[in-house]
Amino acid sequence: MRRFLPRFRRPPDATPALLTRKGNIGSMADTRQVIILGSGTAGLTAAIYAARANLAPLLFEGAHPGGQLTITTDVENYPGFEEAILGPDLMKRMRAQAARFGTELITAPAESVNLKASPFEVASHGKTYRSRALIIATGAVAKLLGISSEAKLMGHGVSACATCDGYFFRNQRVLVVGGGDTAMEEANFLTKFASHVTVIHRRDELRASKIMQERAIANPKISFLWDSIVEEVLDSGEGKVTGVKVQNLKTGHTTVVPAEGLFIGIGHQPNTALFEGQLELDPNGYIRTFGGTRTSVPGVFAGGDVQDSVYRQAVTAAGTGCMAALDAERYLEELKHASNTPSPAAATAGGTKRA
Repeated sequence: MRRFLPRFRRPPDATPALLTRKGNIGSMADTRQVIILGSGTAGLTAAIYAARANLAPLLFEGAHPGGQLTITTDVENYPGFEEAILGPDLMKRMRAQAARFGTELITAPAESVNLKASPFEVASHGKTYRSRALIIATGAVAKLLGISSEAKLMGHGVSACATCDGYFFRNQRVLVVGGGDTAMEEANFLTKFASHVTVIHRRDELRASKIMQERAIANPKISFLWDSIVEEVLDSGEGKVTGVKVQNLKTGHTTVVPAEGLFIGIGHQPNTALFEGQLELDPNGYIRTFGGTRTSVPGVFAGGDVQDSVYRQAVTAAGTGCMAALDAERYLEELKHASNTPSPAAATAGGTKRA
């Protein structure tokens, strides 16, 4: 049986702003069909699909071109690569693929957006760009400790994603920083691979939900260092994690904890500051999506980690990037159809007019 997708509901004020005197969409020559914000797997996948649909997308790469995979070493769980591929190499290939199909890439972040304007407006470096549809794929960033040794060893024993990197720590000692659900989930997952997991938490009790606490505390491969913070990540000159220097906040005493891996589990921050007050966000700042990738503003779509607080994987981000491009394409078709359909009054007048 053939299935029909629900038609997009056009914003009530969209048509007049987009109509020329001839009744065709595109009142301004510089108005784009679609603009994409973000160049991680979601943004670049959206660009590939939009470009192949002849939408000539314009993509803003953002402050961190390539997204989180550019700070990842071996990627072993992205389909299509029998051998591991380096994160930066994967993103380089995706970028080239998007460009090959005609995506115009701007190596700059969007500085502001106006979702109340029609067409939508995106400002960057003193110039305003307009589009009829907008795809947001600005991602999310892991909250980190903010110490220099952490940044230096990121991807070399330091990670913010157990699902991504846990496999590399088989039969090794790992540490998890945090006391919430994220940290407990990471710690429990890592026990599938690590010989032992030590959770380092700055308080004397966990903030995680009761069920997550119980699972972690009952796991024989998990132990806890309470009232403690990581002062420094150690590498002993080897260029990879060999342990951490930990300070007890109550006693001030400092100790060295040997380990081969350090996972930061203190949560993620979605990159949604530009959209506050313009789009509906959840309590944690993630964009709410409805019926796929549609947002609370018709014509604006979101894909990837900016709207996903659960999975946060490169392959799921790519999937929602594809969905956003397809949703945007259908939305633009709806606008075109609406602009070319005469109103009932005009149709009646046309039908009764005599030659």
